[in-house]
Formats: sequence, structure tokens, C-alpha cells
Amino acid sequence: MVSSDRALFRAAALSLPLIFLGSHSALSQDAKSSDNQWIITLGGSVEYGPSYEGSKHLSFSGMPSFDFRRFGGAPEYSAPDDNIDYGLLDIGGVEIGSVVGLRGGRSAFDESELQGLHSIQWNLDAGVFAQYWPIEDRLRVRAEMRQALWGGDGLLADLYLDWFQPLGDRWLLSAGPRLSLADSTYMRNNFGVSATDAASNGRVDAFGASGGVKSIGFTAAATYTLSPAWSVQVYDKYSRLVGDAADSPITSKIGSADQNVIGFALNRSFQIGF
Repeated sequence: MVSSDRALFRAAALSLPLIFLGSHSALSQDAKSSDNQWIITLGGSVEYGPSYEGSKHLSFSGMPSFDFRRFGGAPEYSAPDDNIDYGLLDIGGVEIGSVVGLRGGRSAFDESELQGLHSIQWNLDAGVFAQYWPIEDRLRVRAEMRQALWGGDGLLADLYLDWFQPLGDRWLLSAGPRLSLADSTYMRNNFGVSATDAASNGRVDAFGASGGVKSIGFTAAATYTLSPAWSVQVYDKYSRLVGDAADSPITSKIGSADQNVIGFALNRSFQIGF
């Protein structure tokens, strides 16, 4: 997430405690189930990682999170890099639904070496997800496909495999590999260098990026439940850019193919009715 966007999301994340403190409908053990009752989970995380995709420089950023489910339904395990989703169908145990996510940007404000290269604006994306539990509440296979909502930023597809391991009543550990693919539009926008960009920058050569596998990685997390309403989580998200994403001079000459994000999240759940 670029520094100009980071302030926006830091402000959103810092506003979450006010929402937490202002809620009067906290979870209770004796609350009665109702069709119009929902459990809302709001969270805020602080991350330390690359300033933009492919950067070698690290910085802090803030990110809000959101989840909801019907009251009475068991909370479903999730990974820290899952995007916001809502299940619509269940076909033979395969859950299918809608998903939305956030894409960070990039500009010369992040690094002076980017001077002359085209900027990338932050973006929202939306699409579909599908997931299946070969082993219930333990092993999960998930896929997301998301298209940028504006700016022609292209299509992303992410594949997840996660193992979830509860330890006692309060701890939950999760870990698993990742594979990310992108179309040619996304790759050209994020890793391509036009002749004009190269001439203006003076540090990198022109480069044409094609679609394909963008990165491989691994995500691990530990979640501790403080109470039915509160939980904390620490996590690490590592990815290695590959193919044209790694060969791009933006990565190979200015940045780094190794991308690692360390995060800490605080989550608050409460019950509301409509």
C-alpha cells in the first residue's frame, strides 16, 4: 500500500476502536437466535511490509477488516489474507460466493527510484470465490478470482491451501501455501515499463510483462480468543515474485522479488438486529 493511500486506511483502522467502544450490543451467552440477528466482526491490523508490490523498502500500514454471519451459526475459520466474502451457494460441499478486495498503489512518493515511472492508483476489486473442506474444520482449499472495479487494472486469481489446528479452547494456528496468477493487463500495469517510462526514469530499461503466475508464497497465523467478543492475531505473509513479475526491472533493479508482511490484528464481534 503506497504512503498516500496508507494514511486513508490507517485512519479507517484507527477509527475502529471508537466503533468497538460505542457498540452496546456485545455478544452474550444467553442471547436468543433470530432470523434478523447477525454477528458482525470488525477488526484493525497493523502491518510491516513492502511499500508496494515488488518494493525492497519496508514501512508500516494500517488495514481495517470486516466479517458478518447469521446469529447462531458457527464461526468459520479463515486466513489473514482472505478477502471479504459472502457465500451464496453450496454445491456438494463446495461453497461459492462473492468476494471483494483492496489493491494498493505505487508512486514516486514511495521511492525516489520510481521517478518517471507511471503511478498506480489504489483500487477495489470484486469477483467470486470457491472453497472446499476435504477435512472439516482442518484442511481448506480456496480460490478467489477478482477484477479491478476501475482503472483497467486487470484480473487476479489466488489459490490457497490451509491447515487449521486448534490448541485448547483459545488458540488457533493456521498455515498453508499460496499461488497467485495475473492477466496481462495487471502485469503490464504493475511490472511493465514503457519506452516513455524508461526514458523518463533513466535507471531501468523498457520491459513488456505478460500474464501468468505472479508469485508463490506461504501464510501462517496464530489467533488467540480473549473472550467471545474479542480476539487477537499475529501473522506472517511471505511471497516470492516469479516470472515476469520477478524479471521486471521494477523488481530486479529497484526492488526485490522477496515480499514479506508481518501483521498484528485486533478483532471485535458484536450482535446486531435489523
